[in-house]
Amino acid sequence: MRFDLVLVGFGNVGRRFVRLLDESRAQLARDHGIETRVVAIATRTRGHVFDPRGLNAAALADNVEAGSRVGRASGPTMTFLKNSLARCRTSARDGRLVVVETTTLAIGDGQPAIDHVKTALLAGAHVVTANKGPAAFAFGMLTTAAERARRRFLFESAVMDGVPVFNLRRTTLPALSVKGFDGVVNSTTNHILTAMEDGQSFDSALAAMQHDGIAEADPSLDVDGWDAAAKAAALANVLLGAKMTPHAVDREGITGVSAARLQAARTAGRRLKLVASGAGTGSGARVSVRLVELPESDLLAGLEGGENALVLHTDHLGDVAIVQRGSGLTMTAFGLLSDLVTISREWSPRRATRRSPPTVRRDRTLSGRGRR
Repeated sequence: MRFDLVLVGFGNVGRRFVRLLDESRAQLARDHGIETRVVAIATRTRGHVFDPRGLNAAALADNVEAGSRVGRASGPTMTFLKNSLARCRTSARDGRLVVVETTTLAIGDGQPAIDHVKTALLAGAHVVTANKGPAAFAFGMLTTAAERARRRFLFESAVMDGVPVFNLRRTTLPALSVKGFDGVVNSTTNHILTAMEDGQSFDSALAAMQHDGIAEADPSLDVDGWDAAAKAAALANVLLGAKMTPHAVDREGITGVSAARLQAARTAGRRLKLVASGAGTGSGARVSVRLVELPESDLLAGLEGGENALVLHTDHLGDVAIVQRGSGLTMTAFGLLSDLVTISREWSPRRATRRSPPTVRRDRTLSGRGRR
């Protein structure tokens, strides 16, 4: 199957994703029968570009990193997205159109990522996203929209990069109930805490994560605990059936932690970790992100640097742990790639509605002048 891809957002993750597509092209074709073609890229500040014949996305990524624009087309991203979707009616009808959403988390309300996802689904596109906002703020609404459109809404990259947290529960643990979870799910804060244990300063440890492109564009989302809270809300919504947002999470960050506190805990045989926890189900779910002193024997206490882990508390299997021994842009981009493979495996035109999916009206302001 050949997928036409519309990219919304072209930051570090989006650019790594298009390069990973090129690197994996032969394997995707050989093992999964997948071909891809990027037909549109929308950015907030670097312009937009559309070409139904396909774009050289890797070259455009190089241009952006050199300080150039993606394309000459400008205007609101949503207008460009709607028009691009309208011009891809054939691939949308055939279930071959995928919107890849990689914009930055907006912790206030999850927008505009939620509207990007909803608009794409209504136009007959599948959606994969690395943005935590849609699952953290609007999981129920967007899941319903995807079911009605007979399309897929996937977000494996939203928590622990490409580690299959959500796919694990959905596809390999049938007839199992998740009663709760505990995890270290923010790489930046775990790196800072372990670096400070070793004598580094808070600022230098944060700067290293920003240099590697791992820290959020606004580092306060990481160090104030908002990124972990968004991930915890997403986990609770998907795994525990909660209907919450990050603002309902009992949240604590690491900005006030001192090296003396970290080193004192270490001397006492304990380690300080920023732990995301959830327990209960539905409206009774309780979720928090707190600094917790853990005994060194605890799995979460043993995480170093940018390592993450999640422990699921289940009814039939007891505690199931998932450990990620590292983090980075490639791992996040891989999550998007794996979601694309999931769509290829699980979606069939025979499952689609007999009616053509709803389409958006084309805005005449979009023209081919933005092509490169």
